Amino acid sequence: MTRRSPARPWLVPTLVGSVAALGASALYALAATRKAERRTPPIGQFMTIDGLRLHYIERGHGEPLVLIHGNGTLIQDFLVSGIVDDLAKRHRVIIFDRPGYGYSDRPRGLWTPRAHATLFEKALERLDVSRAVVLGHSWGTLVAVALALQAPHLVRSLVLASGYYYPTLRADVILTAPVAIPGIGDLMRYTVSPLAGRLMLPALIKGMFAPAAVSERFDHAFPKDMMLRPLQLRASAEDAATMTPAAAELQHHYRDLRIPVVIITGGDDQIADVGRQSQRLHRELPGSTFMVVPGMGHMIHHLAPDQVIAAVARASEPAIRAVA
Repeated sequence: MTRRSPARPWLVPTLVGSVAALGASALYALAATRKAERRTPPIGQFMTIDGLRLHYIERGHGEPLVLIHGNGTLIQDFLVSGIVDDLAKRHRVIIFDRPGYGYSDRPRGLWTPRAHATLFEKALERLDVSRAVVLGHSWGTLVAVALALQAPHLVRSLVLASGYYYPTLRADVILTAPVAIPGIGDLMRYTVSPLAGRLMLPALIKGMFAPAAVSERFDHAFPKDMMLRPLQLRASAEDAATMTPAAAELQHHYRDLRIPVVIITGGDDQIADVGRQSQRLHRELPGSTFMVVPGMGHMIHHLAPDQVIAAVARASEPAIRAVA
């Protein structure tokens, strides 16, 4: 006599409920993305480089200054900080939405700092820019360094703010890695990740500013909803996953930099350890300038804008010479 498998009356309703929940999450993600983009439309211009649409803005006139934002943010990170208004009085300020952020495309591929640098090299040549001061913040410091190494004719000097330069074990890589994986990551980004991200975002932002308080301008004016769109979630996860190996590769070339380098960081940065990162880089580059702002966290351009502006001024000084 054949034994029959025990009935599982809960299985079908559970599966139907799961599919319905994922469908509802997907509809929420789509609606939230459309709402975020209606509230924060493109504010700059577009160019197409090798089939990729790149969004950027220009402000002011004078010596070119390129600003490269970090992981998770977009052009508005610099605008909201207030430094652009001041810098544009003396510089032609150019800010790119990095691939996958804001309104720049991000085709599938390995978007390392060097890949970013290759893209920006072509964009700056299109804009007839040479000998620019380049300021990178956080993940953007790796792009700034890669650009200086790959295209020294384009970069006159570097300002590296709150940077990550040497490989370390990072919890954020473990947490975000699934979102970067094609397939399962796509499913997550269009369903559960925007909802989870909305819940975790306040704590994440608080940690970026800690131990200082989140600035009022950032809290009220930065378009946080743009950070939770599926494409930007993928970009952020991929950047987190590639940051450590990118630093491991680039660290062997820091001494090849033959241009002035100004390093600035918050003294109590809780995202990038000051001693292991900025201070170590300063020791490796004897001709560099090292600026530490006591009591400040990772978002140094929001917390100490005057000091960041001073760092740019230092990097722009006519008397400053390349490191021998």
